[in-house]
Amino acid sequence: MEDLSRGENNSKKGGKKALRIVLIIVALVASHGALLYLGNKLAINGVIFKGAPQKAIEDLSSVGDTSKYKYLFTLRDLIYSKYDGDIDDQKLLEGAMKGMASAVQDPYTVYMTQEEFDTFMESSQGSFYGIGAQLGVRDNKVTIIAPIEGSPAEEAGLKAGDVILKVDDYEVVDLNTEAVVARVRGEEGQPVTLTIQRDGGEPIEVKIVRAEIKNESVKGEMLDESTAYVQITTFSDEEVSQKFTDEINELKAQGMKKLILDLRGNPGGYLDQCVEIASHFIKEGEIVTYTIDKYDQKVVSKSKGGDLLGTPLVVLVDGGSASASEVVTGALRDHQAATIIGTNTFGKGIVQQLISLPDNEGGLKVTTSKYYTPNGENIHGTGIAPEITVEIPQEVLEAEYSRDIDPQFQKALEIIREK
Repeated sequence: MEDLSRGENNSKKGGKKALRIVLIIVALVASHGALLYLGNKLAINGVIFKGAPQKAIEDLSSVGDTSKYKYLFTLRDLIYSKYDGDIDDQKLLEGAMKGMASAVQDPYTVYMTQEEFDTFMESSQGSFYGIGAQLGVRDNKVTIIAPIEGSPAEEAGLKAGDVILKVDDYEVVDLNTEAVVARVRGEEGQPVTLTIQRDGGEPIEVKIVRAEIKNESVKGEMLDESTAYVQITTFSDEEVSQKFTDEINELKAQGMKKLILDLRGNPGGYLDQCVEIASHFIKEGEIVTYTIDKYDQKVVSKSKGGDLLGTPLVVLVDGGSASASEVVTGALRDHQAATIIGTNTFGKGIVQQLISLPDNEGGLKVTTSKYYTPNGENIHGTGIAPEITVEIPQEVLEAEYSRDIDPQFQKALEIIREK
């Protein structure tokens, strides 16, 4: 998730985790934050990862001649000697590093300054200040994936699929979500104006006042004497699997025999968390997901087993269900553990690593591999099609939300009661 917010929590907590594998949809809980971290932690030794395949070391050695980078210093010298104005040498360094990361032309590979990196880490925890909207790159455009329920973005009328054209006077001319993050984040109570395009129509200006966004990752309730409903809004909460287990135990104590699991608008999160949640419904030792990198290294995540095997289950998804949400959905689908209802998911099937650079010089988010469903499908760019497609009419989207008029929820209720 991309965090366009100013976090409240101690950034050092996240900063100590020097490198993590991340599933990223570039979701903006109006921000740089709830970025989908996969829990695996790797050690880093200089520029070579411990355990790196020999081919990776050979590749690095083949470009070991760094003499060409002397031209960077030549350029720096020219700027200092010729530019008629003040020069911030740190800004020159940061610009060069950002340029190197962006040169690979991958919207998910980004260099962050220390301030951006701290904000990124903070906004994945607890509460933060922002607009409360999840962003992703879709059709080569920075797009709203879903506004958070009750957020300023939702109250201002932002909707899934809205393309961001401008942030105040800043034009979004490329896929640099970090630039969008820097423009959207700000102080609580301060407004920001987004210019959006909806369904290819004329640009619309939307003024939003930043506010505190609280991350309530798991919510549940009994719908009748045997049917429960649980919504997971994000997997970027480090305790989301425990919260899910606690919620399930409470619902079981109330008589739960069937479950509707709502993953709509969930942009993803930690891999270990989504694997643990999927494990509740999948036999121990079975594959939940696996990743393959460019060196054909395969890492398999297997089910830890759980006590909900065979429980009648319906999963709700939509275009805002991405990354770690798609890991759960794909695993439950492939293991025939659930009926999937809704609309096509986002389609984020690649993995990033998040690396903290030494000496407080920021961090790097870099695409490293692809992930696959148990049956071997990589869903990047295509998403997961539901078994039962249910669209939500425009008039329902524009009305105040109620389950009574939510056709996806009503279909889920119909199907779960037949199980």
